[in-house]
Amino acid sequence: MSSEDTEQTSQKGRKVPVGRDEDAVGRFVERFASELAEAGMQRMAARVFAALLVSESGAMTSAELASALRISPAAVSGAVRYLAQVDMVGREREPGSRRDRYVLHNELWYETFTNRDRVLTRWEQVMADGVASAGGPGTAAGARMAETAEFFAFLHGELSQLMARWRAHRTTLDLPPL
Repeated sequence: MSSEDTEQTSQKGRKVPVGRDEDAVGRFVERFASELAEAGMQRMAARVFAALLVSESGAMTSAELASALRISPAAVSGAVRYLAQVDMVGREREPGSRRDRYVLHNELWYETFTNRDRVLTRWEQVMADGVASAGGPGTAAGARMAETAEFFAFLHGELSQLMARWRAHRTTLDLPPL
């Protein structure tokens, strides 16, 4: 099958898969970005993430993101900085160029939740350490903090088991290898 069978040229002159509806893609990006923003992610970072997620290659340059989202390069830069800090995207040099490409990590959701698992461990330790500063577990504040530490410990254990089950389940799916 040739690339002519699987790709077409969009109105903007970009190669896109046959059957891809760029208007529907744009609506998806905005809808998913809204959901991510509702959950607490920065709005522009959510838009950039959604655009990368729906891109065929999972990677775009700053100029491509700015054009696709109709935003400034500065907005792309800030969004990508945030996404890199939370380990949702990486930066790599475009082959033969000095331009960076922003790339979704392999196993994106697995990596994202695994990183959250590390955060839970740190929070658990901070809470446990803080119980004494609040007067010990016999005080209302200390008891609340001790319960919070236990909750984080519980989530940590459950998340580790959940990620292991996901790995096992993934092998049963018809997905490309990692």
